[in-house]
Amino acid sequence: MTVEQQFITALAKLPAVTSYVMKQNFTPYEIDSEDSSYLLDKIEHSFDIQFGATELAYISNFGELCDHITNKIQLDNSTDCTTQQAFYRLRTSISKSLQLDNKTISTNTLLSEILPRHNRKSKTSKIEKDLGFKLSILRPPHWVTGLLSIFIVASLIGLFFVSLIGFIGLVFSFTCLKIANKIGNEFSVRTVGDVAEKMSRENYLKVRRNSMTYNRNEIEKILSDLFCNELYIEKTKLTREAKFS
Repeated sequence: MTVEQQFITALAKLPAVTSYVMKQNFTPYEIDSEDSSYLLDKIEHSFDIQFGATELAYISNFGELCDHITNKIQLDNSTDCTTQQAFYRLRTSISKSLQLDNKTISTNTLLSEILPRHNRKSKTSKIEKDLGFKLSILRPPHWVTGLLSIFIVASLIGLFFVSLIGFIGLVFSFTCLKIANKIGNEFSVRTVGDVAEKMSRENYLKVRRNSMTYNRNEIEKILSDLFCNELYIEKTKLTREAKFS
């Protein structure tokens, strides 16, 4: 069993995930296989680590997973705040890229105020280029993704009746979804502070002042945020004691 399969199998047994699956009337495979693999990739990317083939086989709850990942990060411990550093770095990039005064940018500044719709993508690209990584803060309108999701479901059903039409429908739907995600111009977050928090979750080491250090006390919160954002579960259900088996 690959590390991705171990991770997916474990998550499928997590009460918080199972509760969501049952509520949405999905099977564990439908909700966990793709989302969980994506989450695993994000964890490895953010903390610059890589899991071995059998490394997660004996992790039994969320707390153990947090401790395992924390111990796996072989860097010097430092107590400085990563989200604060992410905000300062983001503010500098915004000021430089958009020619704005640093003093006018706070954590509560609305993205819609500094990134107007007519040139939002180009200005966002400038900020990302200065930062050195993607922010992924733009998305297509919900009605577009909703409509394409319906097409995907209809195409899957069509496979059982007219396989060629179902296959063409799937190719068309996924192609349109890929294009929509590429040209999407709606914000997935609201404020500069939201972006800083997203940066600290998804690019933890890259946003720190010294990328050879980490704050041991932050890791569990970062992991909790990643789990809840990627798997759409409530933080109150994701305790350290939440069991994987």
